[in-house]
Amino acid sequence: MRATQGLNVVTYGLIQAGRAFVARLNSVIQQHPRRVTAALATLLLTGGGGAFAVASLGPDPSDLPVRMLSTPVQSLADGQSLADLTDSVQGMALYRSEYTRGSDTAESLLQRLGIADPAAAAFMRANDQVRQHVLGRAGRLVTAETTPDHQLTQLTVRWAPDEDGSFRRLVVERRDNALSARVETGRLTSTPRLAGGIIRSSLFAATDAASIPDSVAIQMADIFQADVDFRRSLRKGDRFSVVYESLEADGEPLRAGRVLSAEFHNNGKVVQAIWFQDEGKSKGDYYTLEGKSRRQAYLTSPVEFSRISSGFAMRLHPIQKTWRAHLGTDFAAATGTKVRTVGDGVVSFAGVQNGYGNVVFVDHASHHTTVYAHLSHIGVTRGQRVEQGDIIGNVGSTGWATGPHLHFEFRVNGEHRDPLTIVQATDAARPVSKAGRPAFDKLAAQMRIELQASNEALALATER
Repeated sequence: MRATQGLNVVTYGLIQAGRAFVARLNSVIQQHPRRVTAALATLLLTGGGGAFAVASLGPDPSDLPVRMLSTPVQSLADGQSLADLTDSVQGMALYRSEYTRGSDTAESLLQRLGIADPAAAAFMRANDQVRQHVLGRAGRLVTAETTPDHQLTQLTVRWAPDEDGSFRRLVVERRDNALSARVETGRLTSTPRLAGGIIRSSLFAATDAASIPDSVAIQMADIFQADVDFRRSLRKGDRFSVVYESLEADGEPLRAGRVLSAEFHNNGKVVQAIWFQDEGKSKGDYYTLEGKSRRQAYLTSPVEFSRISSGFAMRLHPIQKTWRAHLGTDFAAATGTKVRTVGDGVVSFAGVQNGYGNVVFVDHASHHTTVYAHLSHIGVTRGQRVEQGDIIGNVGSTGWATGPHLHFEFRVNGEHRDPLTIVQATDAARPVSKAGRPAFDKLAAQMRIELQASNEALALATER
């Protein structure tokens, strides 16, 4: 009986002790939840590997007092005189980049570059190569290396005059306190750039806002001309993505190259294009991502994205002051603007002809003829074969013209037709060949990923 009572007392004592331990443990958990969680995590993570760790249940470090310590650090200039430090600064080179302007003189260009060097200015004024390639030439990239006291060490000007993949480099250099100039040739390198934009008012406003070159916007207008009317059908909120070449000279972006792929969302409709050179063809072309050619028989405009000043209709003749049919379309553009042939063909006339002034006639397939009048310069000769997009001359005001513009005509069997309808005559271009299909599909898959990335970035920008 006494044994049983003793056992009950012991049991009761253990129960009470257990309850006290649980209460104490609960109190610890409530007071230090982070430390207990860390200890349990350490135990669980290390127990299976045979290792162990002891977790401190001491005060939380965040509750401990903070004490600031300061330690003196020896100066890197200790032991050097002011003259030594000045000599090291004098050995430094400073760099700056600018673009030339059409109104530039030697002094104004050097001033924008932060150079105060009368000898360099005098050399540039007198040097034939500098006068020919730099002064008065707008848009050429200039980089300058100077001393800390703003004396010219080296001036480099880069530009790409042709479409042959090369660039020119003019170098003005000071050696042994004497200046010299030389012109070199280098190869452009191509780097793909991904960009996109949202239409608020016009295509060019959207590309400007996204820092996309105008030449890329012009290419997109040509690529999607059959699907999107960029003059009348754009809607606020339309968006586009584009991958294009950035052509670089010595690592410096010089100009934009070809559009490699593009996607345009216009009023709920999505159109896509990709550049691909099919096997066995000498030139590439644009296709849909499914491999269908996007080539049209004719471009919509012989002048890159110009304003139409007079359409195919009756009008008061500006010189003869009589009402008569205007059998073409006038494109307003500055003198010297490049004029391109809208389709493949052969030049049947290139010269001066009555009110047309300097004019070029190009014969195409199916008895089609296009006419390009009032040119300031003719760049082709009779009998020359031209391909779509080739430059055949420049805008002017020769013949019966009151100002610089291009008069453009489209004829079928000698009869005048509205030039704005010629894009409807599509070319029977073939899709990607079977031999080139594997390479095309691989390229298209890559472009889909890049365009999708641009679309996602635009969507995030729109939400913000």
